[in-house]
Amino acid sequence: MTVSYSLEVANARFWGFSRLLFRWKGSIYRLVYKECVVFCVVYLFFSIFYFYVTLAFNRWWGQYTSFPLPDNLMMAVSGNVHGSDTRGRLFRRTLMRYANLSSVLILRSISTRVHKRFPTLHHIVEAFMTAQELQLFDSLHSDYNKYWMPLTWFSNLASRAREEGRVRDDIALRLLMDELNNYRAKCSLLFHYDWISIPLVYTQVVTIAVYSFFAFCVVGRQFLNPAKGYKDHRIDMYVPVFTLLQFFFYAGWLKVGELIINPFGEDDDDFETNQLIDRNIQQVSMLAVDDMYQSLAPLEKDKHWAQRYFSVPYTLSTAAETLTPAFKGSTYD
Repeated sequence: MTVSYSLEVANARFWGFSRLLFRWKGSIYRLVYKECVVFCVVYLFFSIFYFYVTLAFNRWWGQYTSFPLPDNLMMAVSGNVHGSDTRGRLFRRTLMRYANLSSVLILRSISTRVHKRFPTLHHIVEAFMTAQELQLFDSLHSDYNKYWMPLTWFSNLASRAREEGRVRDDIALRLLMDELNNYRAKCSLLFHYDWISIPLVYTQVVTIAVYSFFAFCVVGRQFLNPAKGYKDHRIDMYVPVFTLLQFFFYAGWLKVGELIINPFGEDDDDFETNQLIDRNIQQVSMLAVDDMYQSLAPLEKDKHWAQRYFSVPYTLSTAAETLTPAFKGSTYD
């Protein structure tokens, strides 16, 4: 049936054709609304999928940057807890041992690798915790994770070092407390990352969307021969290249989200938490506060002492860089 609108455009007037945009019968809206709905659903699917992977990546990066590294704290301890005698050394080593003990306790609570390494607290005692400290740790009853207790011991021991004059002033003590609080905040943040996950419903929606999409592709993207030559049932060698590419990218993208949503497992790309523990306590903390305490090379004049203007030498392969003028600003005259 022909849809006539001649009467409405018989005379040229203001808002003439524009009025036709609001008609439904015979309109473009009626012709394409089904395709538009399909397009919107597909667009929504990819939007949710992209946002989910982005959210998982930001969560992964946040957990990486929240890993408690003792580097700043050990520098504060080495520079502000004085004494070359046995007691001074004991103060510094014990302070850093408490800090690392706290990180081990929190990592043991969230990382399967660390939990396998230290399945019980007695295994931590065999590593670097004393029996008396374990007894004190167990004596405090709490329904919550007590990873913060060694940091409280750190605070108490730092105050004792101040009383004994090992920490020479309140400013130095404040610096130790500030670095301790930064360290504690990262331990707490790791705990909350493990506690508060991406909502389960979001993960389910993305997973169902990806799998159902390719389930329909298995049927909907079969090649149909226009000649319908099915008599001898010949094998169709048609390869769905674009479907395979979609599967590779979208399913792979979903696996990326699955991999990085919790980097404290035992996948190939998960954080090497046990190596980080070894690095923090063996190769960094104790070296800085013990072996390197007051360890200085003799003061002597540098190579360019008598020269007001000098340049650091280049190798032959980089000598051409000296010909490049120094950048002074995009609008510098």
